[in-house]
Amino acid sequence: MKVVISPGAGIVGSSYAQLHLNFYAKRCPQAENIIQDYVQKHIPNAPSLAAALLRLQFADCFVRGCDGSVLLNFTSSTKNQTEKVAVPNQTLRVFSFIDGVKKAVEAECSGVVSCADIVSLVARDSIVVTGGPYWNTSFASKDLDLKDLVLLYGAHTIGVSHCPSISSRLYNFTGVWCTQDPSLDSDYAANLKMKKCKSINDNTTIVEMDRGSSSNFDLSYFKLVLKRKWLFQSDAALKTSETTKSYINQLVQGSLKQFNAEFGKAMEKMGSIEVKTGSVGEIRKHCAAVNS
Repeated sequence: MKVVISPGAGIVGSSYAQLHLNFYAKRCPQAENIIQDYVQKHIPNAPSLAAALLRLQFADCFVRGCDGSVLLNFTSSTKNQTEKVAVPNQTLRVFSFIDGVKKAVEAECSGVVSCADIVSLVARDSIVVTGGPYWNTSFASKDLDLKDLVLLYGAHTIGVSHCPSISSRLYNFTGVWCTQDPSLDSDYAANLKMKKCKSINDNTTIVEMDRGSSSNFDLSYFKLVLKRKWLFQSDAALKTSETTKSYINQLVQGSLKQFNAEFGKAMEKMGSIEVKTGSVGEIRKHCAAVNS
């Protein structure tokens, strides 16, 4: 499927040297406070949104960079489809939350703060509200390494998924009916089939990504990975490499404070993937559509 990446929503500046902290201090000094206040007002009433907002940033950044393009709606005027309708992104939500934040920021300073930056700041602030770490959004250009990948998988410590995401692992792993993913802990798989995803046709039941601790930003997810009690097949990949297994063991044996600090640094790196600068892109007035 072709994906249309419209002029984006990156940070406006004349060069990468201008990517820095407090980017909006002069043009919209209240921007970060407005975003933080909005998050603090709404997330405590719906803490599950924090995981959804974090996932939204991942979805945006890992497809041709952090440009806010995942927010764009499909329009009949183009033959291409947007990222929002790609199969992995069809379960994304919280678009209305981003719209609400954008509206509040636009009321303060119109046409200044990009949609990509709003996605990044909202993800960070919502994790802080739920007890997770704070990280700077410096948007400096850095590369992700294998350790960063392990750390970013730690985002699975909060939030939920739905049975279609895992049903094939439980009932049809090899394409033959009643085959189960052998990498799954057998007791964990039996529990999922008995209490959660009772059939391959269950499209609605919610399943915790970090069983028993899906509302807490902690190290529990990594402990479950070591026990093969992971929800997604991608989680299982973490144990196929001695290097990643070593990183996980280090995290589990370390402190939550250490994990929070390292996770924050990995998020800073991710938030810098191919950001748009200079005359590239535009500050969209509405995040779901390009400026007319």
